[in-house]
Amino acid sequence: MTRIALVALVVDDYDEAIRFYTEALGFRLAEDTPRPDGSRWVVVEPGDPGAGTALLLARAKGEAQRGRIGDQTGGRVGFFLHTDDFARDHARMTAAGVTFLEEPRHEPYGSVAVFQDLYGNRWDLLQPAAP
Repeated sequence: MTRIALVALVVDDYDEAIRFYTEALGFRLAEDTPRPDGSRWVVVEPGDPGAGTALLLARAKGEAQRGRIGDQTGGRVGFFLHTDDFARDHARMTAAGVTFLEEPRHEPYGSVAVFQDLYGNRWDLLQPAAP
């Protein structure tokens, strides 16, 4: 079996990003390990440990990487956060200060709303429709 285990997300500051993903989005901090070069290996994940793809929060190095913070996918929705209770998570995230860019929509494929993370990356909060 193969799977995508981690997706790197370029961030400006480790601690700021950890706070957002754990407090506002409800992810758990899976790992925060210092590296010899002064960087850190920081992994956050939604849901149960090892249940899906996690994010590697990678602090930008150099101007080229800093220029990509918040725009890693050219303004498209690049991340999809599935939920089993859209109304619950939408309300919790809104109360935590997450910026939703639209009102919730109910599409044939499920309930969805686009939000942005603290850097401006676009995400879908999505509860897939029942099969």
